Amino acid sequence: MLRSAVILAAGSGRRMWPFATVRNKCAMPVANTPNIRWQVETLRSIGVDRIAIATGHNSPSIRHALQGLDADPRYVTTSPEMGTAGAAREAWRVLDETGPTILLYGDVVMPPDTLRRFTEEWGETGADGAVLYDEVNPVEGGDWHSVVYSSGRLDRIVGHEAGARARWCGAAIVGASFARTLESNPGRMLTVPVGGMPPMEPDLAQSLNDWPAEVAAIRAGGFVVDMDKPWHVLEANARMAAWLTDRLEEDSLAPTARIEDGADVHGHIVLGEGSSIGKRVVVDGNLVVGHNTTITNGAILQGGNVIGDASSVRDYCLVNARAVVGSNCVVGHGAEIDGVMFDGSYLYHYCEISGLVGASVDIGAATVCGTLRFDDGNAEHRVRGRRERPLVEANATYFGDHSRTGVNVITMPGVKIGVYSCVGAGIVVYEDVPDRTLCLLRQDVMTRPWGPERYGW
Repeated sequence: MLRSAVILAAGSGRRMWPFATVRNKCAMPVANTPNIRWQVETLRSIGVDRIAIATGHNSPSIRHALQGLDADPRYVTTSPEMGTAGAAREAWRVLDETGPTILLYGDVVMPPDTLRRFTEEWGETGADGAVLYDEVNPVEGGDWHSVVYSSGRLDRIVGHEAGARARWCGAAIVGASFARTLESNPGRMLTVPVGGMPPMEPDLAQSLNDWPAEVAAIRAGGFVVDMDKPWHVLEANARMAAWLTDRLEEDSLAPTARIEDGADVHGHIVLGEGSSIGKRVVVDGNLVVGHNTTITNGAILQGGNVIGDASSVRDYCLVNARAVVGSNCVVGHGAEIDGVMFDGSYLYHYCEISGLVGASVDIGAATVCGTLRFDDGNAEHRVRGRRERPLVEANATYFGDHSRTGVNVITMPGVKIGVYSCVGAGIVVYEDVPDRTLCLLRQDVMTRPWGPERYGW
């Protein structure tokens, strides 16, 4: 029986800029819950009660994300040179586990049913271990480790092979003998395509290849998103919001929650304590709302939305389908949000935001996100010097945590604004703005004499 798990949450998240600067990416909010909390609560629900977490970069955000649990997991601080294999080894040691153990990357997003089904199907195979995989577009196959399998058994995991279709989902089940294999990790990924250039970093996938055991290859029964880059955060939130709302079969209103008679609601509603939906509000689908949130005065929600605690959605604003609004947020008069808002961000009025808005971001009035290029294509992004054209959310705008915009700012498709940065009024943002940067528009003003004499007086 599976009773133990190791979660790897030590990575620096450099490809996630600008959203891993103030948090570990495993603590990224997904439908208003940090992803690592989703994982721990899911593991507990399937009987895993001994959990060790390997931490490193921004580790306080991991501990904060897991505060208030009945029983805290055990934390192990690791260093970057250990890689995923070394981090797994150190975390597993503190468990002193002799039975099967789940190894899980902390930035992998999946609904609880998917992880539960993985463990159940492994139990039916009779294999010593298992890896979880899913199908991806071969255009992106080279971005991930891929799984080669036959007759339901793992043959090998290959590092970043172009055109691959079966992606390893960062989840594995191993037995006690795997500990010896981890100890002899070669220090880099050996199973790579010809010309492959793996970094000098102990890779957990290579130890899975080296483990002399029968390992089942199990296809994921639901969606899986590996939050590696900013657009993956948007994808993960949209998919989790859909999972949470699509499964609603009836309303669930807290005793102190209320829906006014003048609201136009078409769907099932979950409404927390002290929350309300007022007159002239339109809800065109299922909706999940936290505590003490007000949705008032003509707000339009297109459905499949998740809204956090103590937020205000009001005054004829528009919340697009499957958009997620965090806690302590404001979506005000005439504002539109298509994407995700983290906690404490404000859209006061007359703005059109399409993308990911970090924590405590102040969006100035009439800020507009461009989403369609004249060539109708996807914007090109630079990720650690590499050119990429994402298949999803390439043309979104990414507002880093604690950033601000002035009035009448326009962002071009795909731009990112760094943390602690400000973009002044009237600027058209064509390129990424670095962290801790103030952008102001310099203009030349021409003056001439003028008056009644110009009109013949």
